[in-house]
Amino acid sequence: MARDTGYRPAELAAEDIDAFLADHESKGLLRFITCGSVDDGKSTLIGRLLYDSRMVFDDQMAALEADSKKVGTQGGALDFALLVDGLAAEREQGITIDVAYRFFSTAKRKFIVADTPGHEQYTRNMVTGASTADLAIVLIDARKGVLTQTRRHSYLVSLLGIRHVVLAVNKMDLVDWSRDVFDKIVVDYRAFAAELGIEDVLCIPISGLMGDNITAASTNTPWYDGTSLIDHLETVEVDDERLARRPFRMPVQWVNRPDLNFRGFAGQIASGVVKPGDPVRILPSGRTSRVARIVTLDGDLDDAQAGQSVTLTLTDEVDISRGDVIAAADQPCEVADQFETTIVWMGEDELLAGRSYWLKIGARTVSAQITEIKHRVDVNSLQESAAKTVGLNEIAVCNLSLTQPVAFEPTGSTGVWGASY
Repeated sequence: MARDTGYRPAELAAEDIDAFLADHESKGLLRFITCGSVDDGKSTLIGRLLYDSRMVFDDQMAALEADSKKVGTQGGALDFALLVDGLAAEREQGITIDVAYRFFSTAKRKFIVADTPGHEQYTRNMVTGASTADLAIVLIDARKGVLTQTRRHSYLVSLLGIRHVVLAVNKMDLVDWSRDVFDKIVVDYRAFAAELGIEDVLCIPISGLMGDNITAASTNTPWYDGTSLIDHLETVEVDDERLARRPFRMPVQWVNRPDLNFRGFAGQIASGVVKPGDPVRILPSGRTSRVARIVTLDGDLDDAQAGQSVTLTLTDEVDISRGDVIAAADQPCEVADQFETTIVWMGEDELLAGRSYWLKIGARTVSAQITEIKHRVDVNSLQESAAKTVGLNEIAVCNLSLTQPVAFEPTGSTGVWGASY
């Protein structure tokens, strides 16, 4: 049985249930991550969000109470981190190892949050969780300030093109809600964020364990007149809204050929809006055509935008394969078989120049070779140093040479060239 969420479907008429489901379906979705150094309270914050949004079921609540007394770190009080950390090793060590995804919703928006590990050895797990996020919550322990992993994760956030960052200065209750401590951390972090080109940073003093400034303003921080965390999450612009204003892009995932009379190109629109009659360019070939129809299971559409999965038919017989990109004819993305990019290396074996690797971009997989490792980046100082190899979790700028051209465009605020799909 679910906890009381304010809704009682069993007591509603059928039309009220339909209205409730329709309202839920129409809510926007925000994907975000929590990141930062180990023990900054990422899992506890997510557990608190789930608890305060009434997304914890009765049996989960009972298990949480029992586990908090058995393996919790709060002296028998509720340990909200246990709602997220499910692996035995995570509970035993009190750390997050794997990425954990959780869903919750409020009256205004739906959310999918990824709890990512703070340990350096699990940096690749953090990158996986951040790859689909619209917003990043960077947690900092108020007692420790900006640490190495804080800088590393912030750098990765900038590389992945995440535009919205919330700096959550956590455990403020352990520093007596000191405004001076908060202000110093904010100054330090904003200086580093400016070097990375991160412009949208909202700074909030919180206590994930106690719930201060999470869903409502806290009386413990009268000097803070900003928004609560959940209010910001409910109102921040999501990427789908921003992407709808960018030029049209759709990587082709499948060529739909059910019979001799139909040939369509299926995929999820990555950016922009498309309508029948719009001129398009096929990349990497460069051929042009026009959109004839926008086909879905529920019938043809008058238009479609970023985030929607559709099948397009064209007015001309154009050779298109899985992995090609259909783009706006007058604003196509770049096409090349050689380019410079920033790589976060996730392999156990070192990356070596001259060795061949598989590169997956969207629905296309091509053979690639690292022709030059230009330099390694120090995440603390952002200084560049010469390197012949790249190890696990290290970041380096490299030149790539591919066996065939691919469509790509600049991403992120750092100006490096990278894959966009």
